[in-house]
Amino acid sequence: MLVTELVSAVAVPSRRLMVVLHGLGDSMDGYRWLPLELDLPWLNYLLVNAPDDYYGGYSWYDIYGDADTGIVRSRRLLFELFDGLPARGFPVDQTVLFGFSQGCLMTLEMGARYPQRLAGLVGVSGYVHNAGALLGELSPVAKEQRFLVTHGTQDPLLPIEPVRRDMARLRAAGLNLAWHEFDKVHTIAGAAELALIRQFVESCFAPAKS
Repeated sequence: MLVTELVSAVAVPSRRLMVVLHGLGDSMDGYRWLPLELDLPWLNYLLVNAPDDYYGGYSWYDIYGDADTGIVRSRRLLFELFDGLPARGFPVDQTVLFGFSQGCLMTLEMGARYPQRLAGLVGVSGYVHNAGALLGELSPVAKEQRFLVTHGTQDPLLPIEPVRRDMARLRAAGLNLAWHEFDKVHTIAGAAELALIRQFVESCFAPAKS
């Protein structure tokens, strides 16, 4: 079971939710700033810790060894988390999934393979693991999902060209994926990128926001 923490919407009650997945070596603590900066008072946030310890933080999978095993395990845990959301008052179709770096990879995994439609999916500064296998195992609703994926043209950890190529492949296969590049390194590019994410999330829940 994944460790989570709910940050309730300012304007309650609300059934809208954003599930937040951090990157390698980080934790839910690294995203406590996000609700304030997105400034969406009708949105709840579920901050999630990845399952593996990693130098004081957490990891979704092993980047140095067998990534597949960890990705499959973490995907199963996220499936279980999402399956349990309705019992907590949050319908899956009113839930946005957000992920940074490793969390972005897991967001893409969920959007492609999870059998229920989400409100939307946001992936920042990540990549897709084995695009061919992913496209061969799309869920029946994968092409109905809405993705926003952003990346930095100056990212030293995940150079943009392979990511750009794989995102184009996903789009060509029929995934509804908006791709945006920023002049940034391996980070979130301040107000400009947050504004894009905010606009996307608002559009996922339009017209109602309560």
